[in-house]
Amino acid sequence: MSFLEEIQKRRTFGIISHPDAGKTTLTEKLLLFGGAIQEAGAVKNNKIKKGATSDFMEIERQRGISVATSVLAFIYKDRKINILDTPGHKDFAEDTFRTLTAVDSVIVVIDVAKGVEPQTEKLVEVCRMRKIPMIVFINKLDREGKDAFDLLDEVEQKLGLKVTPMSFPIGMGYDFKGIYNIWEKKLNLFSGDNKTTISEGVEFDDLNNPELDTIIGEAAAETLREETELVYEVYPEFDQEEYIKGDLQPVFFGSALNNFGVKELLDAFIDIAPNPQPKQAEERLVDSKEEKLTGFVFKIHANMDPKHRDRLAFVKIVSGTFKRNTPYLHVRNNKKVKFSSPNAFFAEKKEIVEESFPGDIVGLHDTGNFKIGDTLTEGEKLNFKGIPSFSPEHFRYVNNADPMKAKQLYKGLDQLMDEGVAQLFTLDMNGRRIIGTVGALQYEVIQYRLEHEYGAKCTYENIHVHKACWVQPEDEKNEEFKEFKRVKQRYLAKDKQGQLVFLADSPFTIQMTQSKYPTVKLHFTSEFE
Repeated sequence: MSFLEEIQKRRTFGIISHPDAGKTTLTEKLLLFGGAIQEAGAVKNNKIKKGATSDFMEIERQRGISVATSVLAFIYKDRKINILDTPGHKDFAEDTFRTLTAVDSVIVVIDVAKGVEPQTEKLVEVCRMRKIPMIVFINKLDREGKDAFDLLDEVEQKLGLKVTPMSFPIGMGYDFKGIYNIWEKKLNLFSGDNKTTISEGVEFDDLNNPELDTIIGEAAAETLREETELVYEVYPEFDQEEYIKGDLQPVFFGSALNNFGVKELLDAFIDIAPNPQPKQAEERLVDSKEEKLTGFVFKIHANMDPKHRDRLAFVKIVSGTFKRNTPYLHVRNNKKVKFSSPNAFFAEKKEIVEESFPGDIVGLHDTGNFKIGDTLTEGEKLNFKGIPSFSPEHFRYVNNADPMKAKQLYKGLDQLMDEGVAQLFTLDMNGRRIIGTVGALQYEVIQYRLEHEYGAKCTYENIHVHKACWVQPEDEKNEEFKEFKRVKQRYLAKDKQGQLVFLADSPFTIQMTQSKYPTVKLHFTSEFE
C-alpha cells in the first residue's frame, strides 16, 4: 500500500467530556465494534467489575475514573482508527489539553440528563480555538433526560456550536424505542424486554410510509414525522467541508452502555472525519503528506509496566514514515537517536511496530531523554507549537514516610514529574521538596503510584504558596538581582531543570516584587523566551 493510501486510511481522534458522561464506556464500545476486544468491562456504579479496557492504572479501576490518557487503536472497515481516551476530571485537565494537540478530530460526549457541564465547556472552547472538527454524541438515552430539541439548543448556546442532527431519538428513557438515522435514512430499533438487543436497521426513505406505524406504533410514528420535519427546517444540512473547518458539528444520539447508536456514530465517523492534518511548527506548516518524518512528544508515562519500570514517550507522527531502528534527530538535544522496539497500543497490549504513518501514535522507550513537547525529525530543526505547560495552583511539602526507601522515593518523584502531571521544586535554603499540581486530586494519585509502583511512601504537609514564578533576571551580575536573591532567599527554589523559581505567597507579593525589582522578570510557566 502506498504512503498516501496509508494516510487516507487513518483517523486519529480524542474523546472528551465532563466526568461520568460515559466517555470510557463509549471508547470500549467503539473497540467492540472494531472487533478489537471481545467483551467490554462493565462499568457499573463506579465499582468496575472487569476494569474498563482503557483504564489500566490500578487507581483508575478503584475510583472508576480515568486519570491518564489512554491510546488505543483498531481497524474498522479497512480504516485504521486511533482513539485517545482522555480524563474528564478537571484535576487532570492539563493532560487532556496536551492530548488535544495530537488529535485531528474530537467526539464530545454529553449526558442526556445533565446536558452541557462545566468541564465540557472548557474543553470544547479549546477545540473551538484550535478549529478541531467535533462530533457531538448525546449519551444515555435509555435513561430519562432532557428533550432532544432542548439539548440541541443548549449545545448551541452554551458551547457556541452550530449543530446539525445526524440521527434523532424515538422516545427516551422507558419509552425509548430507537433512533432514526438521518444520515443513512434508516430506522434502528431497541427490541427485547431488557432493551439490550438491537434490531438491525430498517431502511426508510419516506417516513410517511404506513409501515412505520406498525413497526413503532402510531403515536411514536406521528411524533417522529413531526420532529424530523422540524429538524430539516431548523438545522442546516450536513456539509463535510464546514465540519472539517470546525464550523459545523454533527450530533448523534445513543446509549453507549447498551451499544445503541454507537455503530451509526462509527460508520458516519469513518466517512466524514478528516485524515491526518497538517500541523503548524514555529518554523513552518508541516504537511502530513511530506516524505520526511516529523513527530512530537505529547505525553510521557512512567511505569507502563510496573514489572519493568519502563517509561514511554508517546509520539504523534505528523509526517513521513517512522521506521524501527532508524536514527532520527532529537531536536532539543541535537542528538541522533534510534529505537529498537517502538510500540503501538492496543489498550493494555503493546506490540512492536516496524513502521508507523502520519496520524499514528508510537510509544518510545525512554530513559529520561524526552520532555513533553520534544520534536523528532530526519534532520530539520523544527519545534511544534501549542503544547501547553501549566502553572501549578496547589503546593505541598512532600516528606519521606519510610527512611529505608529514600532512593525509591526520589526515583519515583523524578519519573512521575516527567509525565507533566505535577512539578517538583527544591528549596534553596534547606533542600526540602515541594510538589506543585494543577488539581488537588493529583496528590492522591502521586501518593498511590509512589507506593504501588515504586514501593515508597510519602506524606504531605501544607505550605502557603499562591504561585510559582520562574525568575528571569536581565543581568545575573547586577546588584538588584543579588538583593532580590538575598531578600527572597526563603522563597527561592529550583525546578527539575535547575531553573530558579520564586514561590510567592500572594498576588500582592508578586506585584510588590515586580515594582521593587524591575529588572527581574517573573513568568508563570517555565517556557519563556
